[in-house]
Order: sequence, then structure tokens, then C-alpha cells
Amino acid sequence: MHWTSPLLASGLIASLAAPAMAASQPDTRLVTYHGEICLMISGHRDNPASAVLIEDHAVSVEGSRNWRVRVPVTTLRQWATPFARRIAITTTGQTEPAMADLPIGLLGHTTDLAALTIGQR
Repeated sequence: MHWTSPLLASGLIASLAAPAMAASQPDTRLVTYHGEICLMISGHRDNPASAVLIEDHAVSVEGSRNWRVRVPVTTLRQWATPFARRIAITTTGQTEPAMADLPIGLLGHTTDLAALTIGQR
């Protein structure tokens, strides 16, 4: 039974180390900037000189390795497909874009309701 202890320990260490080695995904949240509703997108890039593209549009970001950018929602609606739930973010030298989740319903259409009836069970 002692021969499994080193294998078990090494497997446990490898599984705990895996999340730390994984690349962080970009993060998004809604903010108000100069009176306009914007999507704040933040992420990480290995090279501070790498360009950042959102939906294949180059953007000017703040920061170096850890960066952020505010994109007006009106601009994002033009760049992304209607009803999109995620947007593609690419940095120079990256083979596959990172996908960032959007706030629920951000790019969906809204419906004005005259009344809403909620029944009781």
C-alpha cells in the first residue's frame, strides 16, 4: 500500500497546480464612463507591446501586462453579432481568441411591457 502514496501525492500536487498555470480569461462588467454605458473589459497579455483586438477591432488599452479598456455598448453592438453571449479577444501572437462572457442580455433586444402579471400558486 505504501507504493501508491508517492503516486497519489504527485497526482494531488499536479491537480492543484493546474489552475495556477492556466491562462486567465478576460473579465467584463458594465460601467458608466463620461455619462455613457460602457463594457469594461480587462485581461492579461504576456507581452505589454502586444496589440489587443476585440471582435477583430484594435483597441487602445490602459495598462501593460494587465490591461483594461472601456468600450461603449453602442460600439459593441456594431462589432458583435446580435444576441451574442461572448466576445472574442485576441492579442498579437495568440493563435486562438479568448472568449469573454458578456452580462446576460447585453446584446439582446428589449421589449417594453405595458403590464406584467405574476400568478400565485
